[in-house]
Amino acid sequence: MAITREMAMAAAAPRRARIRRIGTDDLRASLRDGWADFRDKRGDIILLGLLYPLVGFLAVLASLGSFHLELLFPVFAGLTLLGPLVATGFYEIARRREAGDPAGWSHFFDVTKSPSFPAMMGIGGGLFLLFGLWLLAAAGIWVAFLGPDVPDTPGGLMAQVFGTPAGWQMMVVGNLVGLGFAVVVLAVSTVALPMLVDREATAAEAVLTSVAAFRANSGVMLRWGLTVAVVLILGAIPVLIGLAVALPVLGYATWHLYTRVVERDGAAPVA
Repeated sequence: MAITREMAMAAAAPRRARIRRIGTDDLRASLRDGWADFRDKRGDIILLGLLYPLVGFLAVLASLGSFHLELLFPVFAGLTLLGPLVATGFYEIARRREAGDPAGWSHFFDVTKSPSFPAMMGIGGGLFLLFGLWLLAAAGIWVAFLGPDVPDTPGGLMAQVFGTPAGWQMMVVGNLVGLGFAVVVLAVSTVALPMLVDREATAAEAVLTSVAAFRANSGVMLRWGLTVAVVLILGAIPVLIGLAVALPVLGYATWHLYTRVVERDGAAPVA
């Protein structure tokens, strides 16, 4: 009986894949591979890439409709916290292309058929929770530095933010808090969601593996996070339309980064 209980506990214990140490060359190679995937599949997924700008526009319109002008930038910036979830379809296309299987736009939503789809939704729910907490934090930071009153025009808002010492202080604190949220998402999702696309696993197993990969390669992973932020900012400059290219490339590249940092055969107990 004791042996049976021990075996059951061992089977229930979260397990993670073995982690490799990677370097800057792996980041460059992942981006090259991501660009190659995009060039090969750009005709199939360009419209899917437009989903992210559409979400951005809808979020901005919703914010305007509620007259929460002070949350316009936090809403836009916070969408990057949801990027890993949006990119799961691109992970699937990259996985299929790597395996030599048909990989067209129709396969973008195949992740919904995966045994790990409930785990993906669990992690997605966590990302949405972080997004909501970020908006609450941003609203609190605004009140703390600039008070409860909000200008009713974009011009007045810009003058208050950029034309007052309190506005500059608010931006510094807000960006630091936002950076904290971004690092959390980077640690828990960069490996977790591609792993769930690649294999059957629980949300706990995937998140533990992702955090372990982040800890083992923290400097490289932080550079990856910075790269993602820069690419998304550049993609957002032309009225968000550039994200139609930036998001698929980063999605494919994240898949290739996952394949470099995680040994895909075999598993080891969580340390």
